[in-house]
Amino acid sequence: MEPQYRPAPSPDQKRNWVPAFVGLIAVIVAVAAILFFGRHNTVASTEPNPYAQNLKLSDINLSAAENYMGGTVTYLDFKITNTGDHALVGADVHAEFKNSLGEIVQKETLPLHVLVENQLAGYPDLVDMTKAPIGPGQTKPVRIALEHISDDWDRSYPQMELVDLKLK
Repeated sequence: MEPQYRPAPSPDQKRNWVPAFVGLIAVIVAVAAILFFGRHNTVASTEPNPYAQNLKLSDINLSAAENYMGGTVTYLDFKITNTGDHALVGADVHAEFKNSLGEIVQKETLPLHVLVENQLAGYPDLVDMTKAPIGPGQTKPVRIALEHISDDWDRSYPQMELVDLKLK
């Protein structure tokens, strides 16, 4: 069997680079849009809400329990007192966990839920803040649940900040 040779392309058969060029431009535009809009949203969400100074955190308590999968869930319970003139109907908690050297080993931003006593079972229920808002002058217990915390965490209370406040 003899090898088959292809004849060299004639000068009239030039490769069409237009589709490749258009595809490259589309990829560059898509990446630029993702970077621009992604950075814009990050900056907007990190700005502190001035109303946060009216929300006082107290009675911080850490506890742990085993979940149905055999893992440990850490609960961070505390109370929020609303000293302002608006009802708090939603918020997230940004928590920073440190190691024994004071270095941040984990950052979490999690939704906040109000603890409401269950009349039937005696255990508190986690309720969305839209259903149990914290009105002006009120203090309510709240909870965040952490599925995993770094093994390097020094077991001290995390530094917490209320973010993404929703007011009514």
